[in-house]
Amino acid sequence: MTANTAPDLLDFAPLGAGHFARIEDKVAALMRTRQTVVAMQGEALLPLEACIRSAVRPGSTALNIITGPYGETFGGWLRSCGAEVVTVSAPFSGAVTAEQVAEALRAHPAIDFVSLVHAEAATGNTNPVAEIAAVVREHGALLMLDAVASIAAEPLLTDDWGVDLCVIGGQKAMAGPAGVSVVSVSARAWERIAANEQAPRRSYLSLLDWKERWIDGGRAALPHAPAQLEMLALEQAADRIAADGLDSVIARHRAASAATRAGVRALGALAPYVVRDEDAAPAATTLRAPDGVDARDIVAAALAADASVPVQAAAGTLATEMIRVNHYGLDADREVVLGSLAALAEGLRALGVPVADEDGALAAAGKAWDAVISG
Repeated sequence: MTANTAPDLLDFAPLGAGHFARIEDKVAALMRTRQTVVAMQGEALLPLEACIRSAVRPGSTALNIITGPYGETFGGWLRSCGAEVVTVSAPFSGAVTAEQVAEALRAHPAIDFVSLVHAEAATGNTNPVAEIAAVVREHGALLMLDAVASIAAEPLLTDDWGVDLCVIGGQKAMAGPAGVSVVSVSARAWERIAANEQAPRRSYLSLLDWKERWIDGGRAALPHAPAQLEMLALEQAADRIAADGLDSVIARHRAASAATRAGVRALGALAPYVVRDEDAAPAATTLRAPDGVDARDIVAAALAADASVPVQAAAGTLATEMIRVNHYGLDADREVVLGSLAALAEGLRALGVPVADEDGALAAAGKAWDAVISG
């Protein structure tokens, strides 16, 4: 795209405080929360780190639940805040259970903060937040939830579940921008943050700065120049979801996940990386490569067959064994799923890996899609 054909992204009228606040309210509705929300001007790692550094005191005890790489990141932040960190882990091929969390809370009654990832797009699993949140609430700890890969892909009931700090980003199932993110903060989380002498102040990480300069002033004056293009894109993403209907958007993501898993099983050469269907995240389906075959080679061959499909290799230590089929936003589509399966089948054949039944795989995928959409 040249400068002459690019859309006009310059010379917008300034984004005022009222418009900024309306965008926050639209996203809060998708999060199913009436709590305070703040649209922070950066990728979702910004409010995630801000939540931990704001709410966790030196000498406190935190429970960190790890089912993927983001949970591992949270543990490092918690320790750097001076907290004793108790860890509950599950294999990346599954999910953690509420009973595991309850056991950890019973064994460590001093725990006053719990960090949890709802869905890990990187590993394709999702955790039973409603059940875990109930256990955490009964214990009395604050719950921080990373819902970046779950918002608009599966139910997110921030208030009903009792989530104290909930962070979302727009770049996955919302099909929006990555440069802004939103955090909801409960009243008791604000109390905890205000009482923490180590909470960031006069800092890009400061939630208290946002509260005092934005929220407490009735959201009448922005504390700084906003990331205007990203905020407008976030609003468009929220508006499109509202127009389509949140339940319909969630159903499409669930259908994409179910169809991909059904189709892969029929192909024979690949297998779902997340073993149980109920533990699979609707935003992305991860697949296990055949023994002796590098997942990166399969992805490259699949993309050579069809460069448009949302197929990629995993990152880090999983790169050689895991393939990811993304269902973000408009890619949660029946034809996109079928195209991804066909490209994977072609890629496998190009590498000399036998495929059991491509036609059967496409038929199984279509049947699974229709079953979810029809209810």
